[in-house]
Amino acid sequence: MRKILVIAAMLLSASAHALTADEAKAIAVGEGDARIDALHAAVAKPDEKTTAFIQALSDDAVKVVAGKPLIVKDDKGVDPVTGAATALPDTAEDVLNNNRMRGEFDNALAALKLLSSDDTVRRAAIKTLQGEVDESKLALLDKALAQETVADLKDKLGQLRAAALLGSNDKANRLEAAALLAQSAQASTKTLLLEQIKVETEPDVKASLQLSLSKVEARLAWGDRLGAIFSGISLGSILLLVALGLAITYGLMGVINMAHGELMMIGAYATYVVQGTFQKYLPGAFDWYLLASVPVSFMASALVGVALERSVIRFLYGRPLETLLATWGISLMLMQLVRTIFGAQNVGVENPSWMSGGVQLMGNLSLPYNRLVIVAFAFAVLGSVAFLIGKTRLGLFVRGVTQNRPIASCMGVDTALIDTYAFALGSGIAGLAGCALSQVGNVGPDLGQGYIVDSFMVVVLGGVGQLAGTVYAAMGLGILNKFLEGWTGAVLAKIAVLMFIIIFIQKRPQGIFAMKGRSAEA
Repeated sequence: MRKILVIAAMLLSASAHALTADEAKAIAVGEGDARIDALHAAVAKPDEKTTAFIQALSDDAVKVVAGKPLIVKDDKGVDPVTGAATALPDTAEDVLNNNRMRGEFDNALAALKLLSSDDTVRRAAIKTLQGEVDESKLALLDKALAQETVADLKDKLGQLRAAALLGSNDKANRLEAAALLAQSAQASTKTLLLEQIKVETEPDVKASLQLSLSKVEARLAWGDRLGAIFSGISLGSILLLVALGLAITYGLMGVINMAHGELMMIGAYATYVVQGTFQKYLPGAFDWYLLASVPVSFMASALVGVALERSVIRFLYGRPLETLLATWGISLMLMQLVRTIFGAQNVGVENPSWMSGGVQLMGNLSLPYNRLVIVAFAFAVLGSVAFLIGKTRLGLFVRGVTQNRPIASCMGVDTALIDTYAFALGSGIAGLAGCALSQVGNVGPDLGQGYIVDSFMVVVLGGVGQLAGTVYAAMGLGILNKFLEGWTGAVLAKIAVLMFIIIFIQKRPQGIFAMKGRSAEA
């Protein structure tokens, strides 16, 4: 008997909230303000028929016959209340929806999606409704809050409810809203509070809003600071990848390679070619193309580096000016070669699905996955290079040839072969930098030109031949540059960083870390 009563109560409740013919007509026909009021009233007591009718209105799939709205489906008219189908006469009129009404329909549908069982749908609905809620949606927000189980979504719903209360005529509601919004870390909340402060007439409510605004601004300021630090680390990791190759070819070998940026460009284009190959022959495994691109980009740039070293650079060791001019000419040739093969326009390299999106830490602080992966990749490459140079036989030979070429040759080391290996390693690392850069921007023939000067500055500032100095210099310049950009803009920040480096090198020519040795200059 008890179950029967419960079922009956549920049926009565459902019927009490079901869409009626009068409500459907009021939403579809009449003046804009009256239709919006009817829409808000319907959204406050949602049911499946109401949702379907609003969706049809949003899709322009509703016509009016003799003052009665009908949903158009398969060239027939369907009554939104009873579901009965009927033929559409030629006299059926379109429902006229201006941009304001379309926006109201979109907001209403987003509000109704707050009751969805899908977390992703509810999250998207909350994002859509930010800054678009009012007191008419309080009932729906309360219902969504009561059934929400995901903690962060419940917090965001609470913030939406507070925003709705802020526009209330009741002073107590506005005070409650001000107290609730003080916990927000959303930039939209700051805008909302500023707008409300302008129109608020009650002194105590206005004071409460001012206090909440100061708390929100303090929280947003921390988000901006943390965002600048992460952006600096991200830029620093890219500079680190680019400069690691130079730390070998210039720092250890003393070769001023102006074509280093073009070796990086080759790595980026190698990634583009691998992407195209996966798209054509292995579309089901496309998400893994980037892993295949890592060795391909390394080998492509390394092989070009070997060709350069064996054909040109080996004859110019100890002649820095000639090396600089020769490699600059080679860089122009490589750029023209790429333009001939791939065209002068930039090409797009897509992120795999697992690199899309990001981690939302605060309202104004999001860490993109592609940047996080590049930071991790940069330090993985750094660890591999440090191990190779410091712990392997090849690294021992490279260090030996760098420190004293004649003695290394006397000990049986093939110095010419070691030069080739070292240059290939530095070139290959440049290719890895190009592979990483392809994930954060377009790939074009001029890709390397934007990083070659910065990478030389990183190597010189860190200390020629010092991997640890390269790390400190890359991260320091990246973070300093991003903080200065927030105060002075990108151009002045670049100038300020350059001036800092010039002053630093004047005071400490050997860089952050000096090369260890027995000479008096060391």
